[in-house]
Amino acid sequence: MSKSTIWPAERKSFEDRFSGVTITQLTDYTGHSHHLYFTENGWYDNGNKILFCSDRENKTNLFSLNISSGEIVQLTDHDTTYGSLSACLHPTEQTAYFRKEHQIIEIDLITLKERVIFEGDKSLVGGNINCTADGKFIITCLHEDFKNKFPIDLKNGYVGHRELMEAKPYSQILKINIEDGDATVVYEDHNFTTHINTSPKHKNLITFCHEGPWQLVDHRIWGLNLNTQETWKIRERKEPYEMVGHEYWFPDGENIGYHGFRADGTAFFGKIHYNNKNMEEVEFSFRNWHAHSHGFSRVVIDGRAPLDKLIVWDQVNGEFSNPKMLCEHRCSFHVQKVHAHPRFSPDGSQLLFTSDKNGYGNLYLVDLPKNFETLPDFNINN
Repeated sequence: MSKSTIWPAERKSFEDRFSGVTITQLTDYTGHSHHLYFTENGWYDNGNKILFCSDRENKTNLFSLNISSGEIVQLTDHDTTYGSLSACLHPTEQTAYFRKEHQIIEIDLITLKERVIFEGDKSLVGGNINCTADGKFIITCLHEDFKNKFPIDLKNGYVGHRELMEAKPYSQILKINIEDGDATVVYEDHNFTTHINTSPKHKNLITFCHEGPWQLVDHRIWGLNLNTQETWKIRERKEPYEMVGHEYWFPDGENIGYHGFRADGTAFFGKIHYNNKNMEEVEFSFRNWHAHSHGFSRVVIDGRAPLDKLIVWDQVNGEFSNPKMLCEHRCSFHVQKVHAHPRFSPDGSQLLFTSDKNGYGNLYLVDLPKNFETLPDFNINN
């Protein structure tokens, strides 16, 4: 179903009280709105629009926001109340894909015509979806449903997170032909497998993860060749109980970004080539939830309360600046859809994040200064 309902612009701008940068609040509704998961680009139509999810009229649906006018268009009209549609964009066309329970649905973002391209095994729980670089296949993951064996509520407090890891559910990674819906199992294992990420350059390369508490999983980041079905470890631990995760592809489709914590709690962000070589890492002294970067030249992390700020670094001539304070986010992280999940725009000029600082999750957009040196230095007492 589709619904071309137009919602008037809800945006308003204000200056951050710490850094003075201008922040534009893009949504303002008595219900949660959030952008796509931070590993997934949500900008489309030549960067003029953002695809996002919103809980309106007691349902979760997909919406489009025109960045210039602020106008919001409702794209889908599904009776969904479970809070996430796990959407992704086609790499070259104005088409999106989203999961509705066991179905994966295609939507034309111009005509709003929908088409079910896949319906999965109802005994398995569906994970996120990604489109391959050539735009011909959807990649997704499925795992055995253990909800009748122990409490599970991963989106609302990670309930059952460790238990699922330890239960080692049967899991699959599927390669689904967008044109005819034909699905092929390209990986299967008895491990809690999630977080599919397709290379934006190489049509046959993806990463996936073994999910669970980062310090306890056998290994977090894995590479997979969709053609040969070869798998390999990426960024192995340097010491017991080290934590590495939240991996994402750089725009070059060659390198992978991530962040983590040493065994002593020291935080770091880093990058590594998909062949597990050329690793670079930078340490910092405070805790965060996520990290994202534009290549490896601009990096953002979302600090944990009471350091509830977005902190950024610029790399100039091979050297990173001191950490700079971009703005506060005051995000609760109470449930998945109100995680800050900061994400750079494709050209690196803007930063999008979600915050429920006003009680409901909303989208916020920051126009980044050309030089981060104009921002105040961050220190732990800010």
